[in-house]
Amino acid sequence: MKTLDLEAVQAFVLVADLRSFTRAADVLDSTQSTVSLKLKRLEERLGHRLIERTLRMVRLSPKGEIFLQAARTLLQVHDDTISVLMRERATLKVGISHHIVGPDLPLLLRHVHRADPGLLVELRVASSRDVEADFDRGALDAALVLRHDDSRRDGDTLQAEPFGWMAAPGWTQHDGEPLRIATQAAPCRVRAMAIGALQAACVPWVEVFVGGGIAALAAAAQAGLAVAPLARRVAPVGTEDVGPRLRLPPLPPRDVVLYSATRDLQVRAALRTLVSAFRSVPAANAMA
Repeated sequence: MKTLDLEAVQAFVLVADLRSFTRAADVLDSTQSTVSLKLKRLEERLGHRLIERTLRMVRLSPKGEIFLQAARTLLQVHDDTISVLMRERATLKVGISHHIVGPDLPLLLRHVHRADPGLLVELRVASSRDVEADFDRGALDAALVLRHDDSRRDGDTLQAEPFGWMAAPGWTQHDGEPLRIATQAAPCRVRAMAIGALQAACVPWVEVFVGGGIAALAAAAQAGLAVAPLARRVAPVGTEDVGPRLRLPPLPPRDVVLYSATRDLQVRAALRTLVSAFRSVPAANAMA
């Protein structure tokens, strides 16, 4: 296989563009004789004359005209290859609602890392409201959140996320007592959804635990303190949906929505990997 001297190819392209060995030598910070020698060796390597020289002008031969575009492509590919190693490290800034990421988070991150080990991931896990706000002000490349109403209809709907009344195994409610629930503080929209469902079904309730995040609510449910309205995918292993057994009103599912603003191809590929991994995780961890 013939290999080409890239410096000679570059010299050829400059001579072809500038129609002058002298001007090409100036650009290369070289001499006319050195450029001529490079071109001669390139022609010998290819077995074809590329440049026709006369006393008055420099022009391409028919073979030179054919080779010129291929030479430009070769130099561009070479530059692109070098720039891959010199480009700034790509960063994926993503926010995810804490209502939809829990025990599966290590799996999601593992998938993204395996797909692109050099990627820097900046992850924020917070309420859908806060994640949306960060995305809207440009602090995030993408956001995975729950849609609770029709106030905005942009974004891509990924799937419907089921919710349940999660509690420790064998959790019971004493007759005549209000339902003991664990929630997040207002204005949590999952809290509003759960309380709205109880009120519509005329089920008496009382808050006995207010947590500052899904991990706290999951712990309260595991400890047997109360029933917690949770997406099934974030419910801790060992808890169960006691809603059917206690005849509690079913909680409506909520759509998971993806908002994305990045145009970087590497970041978009990583985001596709994250979404694919999210969709592949069973939304029934609590039922295992």
